[in-house]
Amino acid sequence: MPTNMSPNLRIPGPTPLNDAVREASSRQMVNHRGPEFKELITRVSGRLQAAFKTRNDMLILTCSGTGALGAAIVNFLSPGEPVLAVSIGSFGNRFAKIASTYGADVTKIDVELGHAADPADVTAALQSMAAAGKPAKAVLLTHNETSTGVENPLASLSAAVRAAAPDALLLIDGISGLGAVPFETDEWGLDVVTTGSQKSWMSQPGIAMVSVSERAWRANETAKMPRFYFDLAKARKSYATCETPCTPAVGVLYGLDVALEMLEQETYPQVFARHAACANAARAGLTALGFRLFADPAHASQTVTAAYVPDGIEWAALNKAMKARGLVVAGGQDDLAGKILRIGHLGEVHVDDVVAAIGIIGEAAAELGMATDPARGVEAARSAGQAVGTERTAVPAGA
Repeated sequence: MPTNMSPNLRIPGPTPLNDAVREASSRQMVNHRGPEFKELITRVSGRLQAAFKTRNDMLILTCSGTGALGAAIVNFLSPGEPVLAVSIGSFGNRFAKIASTYGADVTKIDVELGHAADPADVTAALQSMAAAGKPAKAVLLTHNETSTGVENPLASLSAAVRAAAPDALLLIDGISGLGAVPFETDEWGLDVVTTGSQKSWMSQPGIAMVSVSERAWRANETAKMPRFYFDLAKARKSYATCETPCTPAVGVLYGLDVALEMLEQETYPQVFARHAACANAARAGLTALGFRLFADPAHASQTVTAAYVPDGIEWAALNKAMKARGLVVAGGQDDLAGKILRIGHLGEVHVDDVVAAIGIIGEAAAELGMATDPARGVEAARSAGQAVGTERTAVPAGA
């Protein structure tokens, strides 16, 4: 499968593009009010509904994932309404900040970095809010936190919310996990789910996708937060005629259409297995090199792996040495800046790509004085990646 990737881009998004996606995105423009576009958006929406495992409305927005998070807040809430925000990292913090910026009364759970949220803690927080006379109108959950390399147990968390606060809306940041791991929008009772084209969907940045439940639409009828460009009720009305309210990112949509077709041909079970294999390879390879993994192994992400920068090595120097060899990975964010590195393995990615990245990381670390064997890391990554499946390899966090 040709990819024509240079340099070796291994960040948690944007992700490398397959040639077929790039070529589709460069197609000549069409009238975004004409029949060609109507066919395109209808086809893409149907493919997304299948991938989301939902019968809910599917809306396509021209923006980044953060725009979709904003839309998830302003379309279904009013200023002053109580909201529980569950944060396991930088993007959970962002979701909470968006809600508070628009005037929601936010109660926040801050989980220790590197760990997933505990359903029991969510239950306790919801019960406490109700006892204080402000039952949660909505709960904000991050499915996959790229800043720490942790995947939340979304099925268990959503079940806990449904049991403790059955009337609360479940608003989900699914930006960096959905499409790469099993996900059940309807079965888990999720009301609003957001994701972005540049992550697991193997496409360029510029499009966010949002599913909206009927229960969320009922909340929309009385929601009073200000909105204009991100008015989802207006978008829903436009979708009735297979259009968007404003000019869409037509080129990105053409690429997304091709990427979704590729994912369907691969089949989603195989897509999930491929991401699991890449995650296995990343964790095993880093561990064999002597890096200490950051995330709790029980909840390690299948799309991004985080590890501590080795003692005695500066992140800036390590990053420079990797880039000199053509590898681009991500550093830490906020409180983790300079402390961890993050390897993205989502979208158009295969085990050989991860193995190559591990080899370069080992060479760069050795150049800076770390006692490591790049060949050992490569072999460990390759062996772990060959164990294709959805199970996680048992690599201790402190190994």
